[in-house]
Amino acid sequence: MAYCIDFRKKVLDYYQSGYSQRETAEHFGIGETTVSQWYLIWLTTGSLACKELNRPHKKIDPQLLSEYVKEHTDAYLLEIAAVFNCSDTAVSNALRRIGITRKKRHVGIKNKTPGK
Repeated sequence: MAYCIDFRKKVLDYYQSGYSQRETAEHFGIGETTVSQWYLIWLTTGSLACKELNRPHKKIDPQLLSEYVKEHTDAYLLEIAAVFNCSDTAVSNALRRIGITRKKRHVGIKNKTPGK
């Protein structure tokens, strides 16, 4: 979890008021490296906002998976895994992340047990 921008501003204000990085870090309970990194970010960008993470998808692109599932609604997980060259577990996890369920039954339908 990243520190909020208000906290970062307080730390840098304290640091710029004449305290060393070590004193600032001890006062706020953070690492000296954190203080120096925030200061460098502030000098280069003029902002203390967190960088947006832009991580590539490891195995399956969610956009391609969503399109494939729309075109092949009855495909098994193993068939989808063969297309994307990964395991069925990876496909299952990717489907869960993008909010696609493999259940074919509607939520309102209940199982009927015999004798009741």
